[in-house]
Order: sequence, then structure tokens, then C-alpha cells
Amino acid sequence: MILYFLRHASAGEPFVNPKKDEKRALDKEGIEQCGFVGRALAAVEAQVDLIISSPLKRATQTASLVGNEMGYEGKLQIEAALRPGASFADFRRLLEKYAGQESIMVVGHNPNLSQFLGTVISESGCEASVELKKGAVARVDMRRSSGTLLWCFTPKTLRTLYATAVESSRPNTSLK
Repeated sequence: MILYFLRHASAGEPFVNPKKDEKRALDKEGIEQCGFVGRALAAVEAQVDLIISSPLKRATQTASLVGNEMGYEGKLQIEAALRPGASFADFRRLLEKYAGQESIMVVGHNPNLSQFLGTVISESGCEASVELKKGAVARVDMRRSSGTLLWCFTPKTLRTLYATAVESSRPNTSLK
């Protein structure tokens, strides 16, 4: 199974009230980050059978925007196992539930999403240290109970790559 880990994009400052914070939307930067991530995934021809998101608004918005850029036409699945504070046991059950899928994207929050990623790629069962910045995406190829991290990109890296690609595709109009 191919597993993409996507941390929700920028959503500004957290609210003190937990109920209000669950409804916190992406900010302008977060919406832009989703565009870079989605276009990059489309460019590498990433295909997902299913996108699964935390129920919090900033995560579902990230999942929808990135999915749209990738051309994902399926229904967004909402799972509590991706909420802040969820355990690795919850995440493992989520993977078992969707084990029949070839390629899945999970969209959630730190610190647990980085912990899930670190645990999945560690052969010893300990946790490797991988920090997913807001809007970062990582690809893991899973085999049975562990996986191999193939790559991890931040929105800043993707923005730089995109700008470089656009600049290099412009015709050189200077006369020599």
C-alpha cells in the first residue's frame, strides 16, 4: 500500500476554546500551500484511491483542496483516528480498516501525525523522528506492519521548485 501523510495547511493561531478551534479554517497562506502540494502531487502522478481526514475543519479543507488539485473524485472519508490526540493503536485500526486500498492519503495534525509516520517507518517499533511542517506531505510504501519513507516535502520546498520550473520554462528573450 502507498500511504501519503499530509499535515493540514496553515490555519493561523489556535483558539483557546477547543470547540471553536475545531472549526478553525485555513488562512490565505494555507489555501496557497494546498495549491502547491496538490499540483506537485499531480505532477508526480500521485494517485489515491481514498483520502481520509480528521474531522477538524482545517484538515477537511486541506484534504479537499489538495484532492481537487490532484483530480481526486472520490468521497472524503472522515475518521476520528486522525484527530489531535489520537493514539497509534487508533491509527493502526484505521489502516486495517482500509487495508484493501492500494493508495491512501491521511490528513491530520501534529504531534500525532508525525508520530504515526515515525512509528510506521521504524523497523524496531520505536519512533523515528520526522517532523511534518504545516502542509507537508510524505510518501511511505507500506509492507505488512512497517514502511519505507520515499520522500517528504514541505510547501516551502514545493513553492521553490514550482517557481524554478516556471522561471526555466520562460523563453529567453535577451539578445546576445
